[in-house]
Amino acid sequence: MTAPRLTIAGARKRFGGVRALRGVDLEVAAGEVHALLGENGAGKSTLMKVLSGAVRPDEGRMTLDGAPFAPTGPRDARRSGVAMIYQELNLCADLTVLENVTLGEETARAGVVQSAGQRARLSEVLAGLGVAEFGPDTPVRDLGPGDRQLVEIARALMADARVVVFDEPTSSLSPPEVERLFGVVRDLASRGVTAIWISHFLNEVEAVCDRFTILRDGESVGGGAVAESTPEEWVALMSRRAGAAQAARAPRSSAGPAALELEELSGPDGVPDRVTLGLHEGEVLGLFGLVGAGRTELLRAIFGLDPVRSGAVRHLDHHGPPLSPRRWLARGVGLLSEDRALEGLHLDLSLAENVTASSPRPIGRRGEAFERWRVELGVRAGASSDAARTLSGGNQQKLAIARLLHHDVRVLLLDEPTRGIDVGAKEEIYALLDRLRGEGRAVLVVSSYVPELLRVCDRVGVMHRGRLAEIRPTAAWDEESLIAAASGATPAEVLHG
Repeated sequence: MTAPRLTIAGARKRFGGVRALRGVDLEVAAGEVHALLGENGAGKSTLMKVLSGAVRPDEGRMTLDGAPFAPTGPRDARRSGVAMIYQELNLCADLTVLENVTLGEETARAGVVQSAGQRARLSEVLAGLGVAEFGPDTPVRDLGPGDRQLVEIARALMADARVVVFDEPTSSLSPPEVERLFGVVRDLASRGVTAIWISHFLNEVEAVCDRFTILRDGESVGGGAVAESTPEEWVALMSRRAGAAQAARAPRSSAGPAALELEELSGPDGVPDRVTLGLHEGEVLGLFGLVGAGRTELLRAIFGLDPVRSGAVRHLDHHGPPLSPRRWLARGVGLLSEDRALEGLHLDLSLAENVTASSPRPIGRRGEAFERWRVELGVRAGASSDAARTLSGGNQQKLAIARLLHHDVRVLLLDEPTRGIDVGAKEEIYALLDRLRGEGRAVLVVSSYVPELLRVCDRVGVMHRGRLAEIRPTAAWDEESLIAAASGATPAEVLHG
């Protein structure tokens, strides 16, 4: 019996209190296009980081063509025949195609780069991919998204890749570019190259993949032949049943007047794309979507961090383009970034300084300000002079929220408010959101965790490729329908336009 091209057995990985992988198994054959499916947070990215050598697993073993495989880093993995093609392409725009694909692997003699052999090899690879529009000397900045992806594939083939991982490969491609990529992947498979295809677009899985594996909560929960299953079955396997969480949700009273309204808001690259919604006082409105859906881009556009092409925001007496972050904060609108380490907190400043950072209020005694929010939010910390980096993830998140509340923010834009924190801290954040709603504040929550949205929100909307599907009362959704809508697997009339 021929050994599988790639096996992963019992992969486990913990990041602090978060168990990202709980014993994942994966087996992929040579010349196979294998779909790796799962909700955001299911463990797909961590598993691929283990495969690429970017992360060392706590437990588990891997084999590549029957031999033990334990890469010491991404370069080692690439040289062993495993290449990653990420959603955010890893290219240098100011270099040529040849310079990009040979970066770090240049051959030199007496200190002079010898590129003739690599140029000839690249020309062969590009011809094999059916590329006629550009060549080795074309600057990458002159290429569109589809052609840049072909450059990434060429780089993998230049390294004689046996396994190529495609991570959300079509999120920025046009339909013709998607079809061309499908053809390239099928051709690679016919030549014995194994492709692992990570996508939330289930129609793509049906179109290009042979077999699938589904992850949920860091575990492999199912798999098989694509032709012998249906997208509805995949959605059911990806879903976590959240009946208990839904039942625990407190009854909602009717919301108040509109606190923030969006009118056909669009970004310069079509993400977001003509989004219209109304957020009301005393309401928690959730937004769900998969990778590339545009949820974070929407919040950043509202808050004035990213430019907008058209559309308007209405808030109190303002009706026009989004204001700057400073002006929004002065008006009581605040954003909690999904990246608290880089954008939400100053980790090397004290807890007290973080709470009062950029506050329009007189600072007074910083320690007293922190003590107030320590009590109100249940922040578990030492002295107010301690650095923010000394806190756990959950307490860092409470600290970031405390900064917004110290501004007396009445409209909160929360991007992944419970990402990377443990179950107990999540429950405390849920209770806080319910309290904020009861105080008449308006909360817009972006989350990848479906049970969370079903637990805390009054209404939930779904984003798909930059567009916003209809917003429904939470009771009208369940996990399967949310994931299906986010995957584009709903009837056409569900998505506006």
